[in-house]
Amino acid sequence: QVQLVESGGGLVQPGGSLKLSCAASGSIFKIYAMHWYRQAPGNERELVASITSDGNTYYAGSLKGRFLISIDNAKSTVYLHSDSLKPEDTADYYCYASIQASMRSPSYGYWGQGTQVTVSS
Repeated sequence: QVQLVESGGGLVQPGGSLKLSCAASGSIFKIYAMHWYRQAPGNERELVASITSDGNTYYAGSLKGRFLISIDNAKSTVYLHSDSLKPEDTADYYCYASIQASMRSPSYGYWGQGTQVTVSS
């Protein structure tokens, strides 16, 4: 069984910084990619950024330049950092990962439980 646990959410002032972490644990043979999504109240869940295990990254067009995604393969952990948060970044942030649990199993997608980020003065 694979679990994803996010941490690092909270209340941040506009223009402030935040670093979210998402650690994968359990039966992990290979992590193919990890992603950060977010969902604001009344909105659909949207992709923020993605990273593969070899470091290739993708950012949603409107968010590129304000968020940085990174991965620590040794710790099976993905990070999302921003140092220029805006009130419109207020949302629940979710981690999603494509993980192969064993050498003989296919890869599946797993979601974390989410962490709340509020950007307000």
